Amino acid sequence: MTTVQQLLDKKGHEVLSVHPDDTVFDAIKTMAENDVGSVVVIEDDKPAGIFTERQYARNVILKGRSSPTTSVRDVMEKRVICVHPRQTVEECMAVMTDKRIRHLPVLERKKLVGIVSIGDLVKSKIADQEFTIERLVEYVRG
Repeated sequence: MTTVQQLLDKKGHEVLSVHPDDTVFDAIKTMAENDVGSVVVIEDDKPAGIFTERQYARNVILKGRSSPTTSVRDVMEKRVICVHPRQTVEECMAVMTDKRIRHLPVLERKKLVGIVSIGDLVKSKIADQEFTIERLVEYVRG
């Protein structure tokens, strides 16, 4: 089974982040420039929250707030669900399904070492299945 550590070793450990006092506009701009759906909100070198496209839609747009004047602190998800590098892709998928989230920051010894998205996990599962299929085809062919 593939672990989060193995997945991060392939995809990279970069985590885009913002400060809680940054504006929503700046957070959305960072997300757009990097083609990602979330940023981790860091305060005092620790995850203080997560800001996603979902928070933007529900807590800014639908509430008539202004992106340039609203701080990330006011709309971020403060309950950050994290995983550790030894967890498996399957475990992460179960957490995401249960909690209805799409992004999981990865912490090791309370230090942020990466982030995985549902897309990362699905790609990993597909790659594992393709590998298994190739091995089975080789076995059948003899």
